[in-house]
Amino acid sequence: MADAVTAPSDGRFTPQAWAAFAGCTLIWGCTWFVIRTQLGEVPPSWSVTWRFVLGAVVMFGLCLVRRKSLRLSWRQHGFAVVVAISQFVLNFNLVYRSEQYLTSGLVSLTFAFLLVSNTLLAAVFLGARVTPRFVVGSAIGLCGVGLLFAPELGRPGGNQIGLGLALAFGGVLSASIANVLQATRYGRSMPLEAGLAWTMAWGALLDGLLAWTLDGPPVFSLAPAYLAGLAYLGIVASAVAFSLYYVLIRTVGPGQAAWNGVVVPVVAMGLSTVLEDWQWTGTAVAGLVLALIGLAIALRAKSASA
Repeated sequence: MADAVTAPSDGRFTPQAWAAFAGCTLIWGCTWFVIRTQLGEVPPSWSVTWRFVLGAVVMFGLCLVRRKSLRLSWRQHGFAVVVAISQFVLNFNLVYRSEQYLTSGLVSLTFAFLLVSNTLLAAVFLGARVTPRFVVGSAIGLCGVGLLFAPELGRPGGNQIGLGLALAFGGVLSASIANVLQATRYGRSMPLEAGLAWTMAWGALLDGLLAWTLDGPPVFSLAPAYLAGLAYLGIVASAVAFSLYYVLIRTVGPGQAAWNGVVVPVVAMGLSTVLEDWQWTGTAVAGLVLALIGLAIALRAKSASA
């Protein structure tokens, strides 16, 4: 894996980019369900903290084994802190809390809209082009998500569903900010492994401070399901998947990288149907189809303008 990617992204998928895309998509397709093993006895903020403590340890270990320098300048540490706040603190605390109100498959579907938020933020801060077709596709997709969630919002307790939806989309926006930061010239110049190790370490520290403030002293669980879920989330879904995703962002840009969000919900919704007894209604099916059609239109618009 390259230590840094400094060439400007042009939206074209190289073999390395396709490999990174496939890897993080398959990993994150299962992640949404595994997060539910971290909820219950341990408050969400402490579960997020333990996840990135483990992820940081793995990344530091990888750097040592591969003889990668862990030195960053003070400016680079400052950049790592900003990315950590948006990616590993706000994003994941919001996501874990959203899964207290929504099934994992529905939360994953909201993250399909990273394609929209990444592209719009890239247009504002990186000068990326946004086509009319992209705007139309995004609007159709959002209507589909609204239709998918409509039956849930109309049931008793629908206000909590609305809260879960707001938390999930807050996580989407936070993740997009981090994605665009990674795609800047300064972000691409950061050493990949060392930069990710320190970013996760800063994220774990800030997560711990937030958890102690909100939930009191540290809480941990020795339940086998919790430990297995933590191992998957900390090692595979964090250290491995984010290494792959950052390569993808630096190679093809944040808008194109977010295409994996269109594929991930298909896997996640399937798991949610089997493992969480998600009940499909005609309205929900129509909403899912409309959301995927809208995202496909937006994706084709990006392909045409790449």
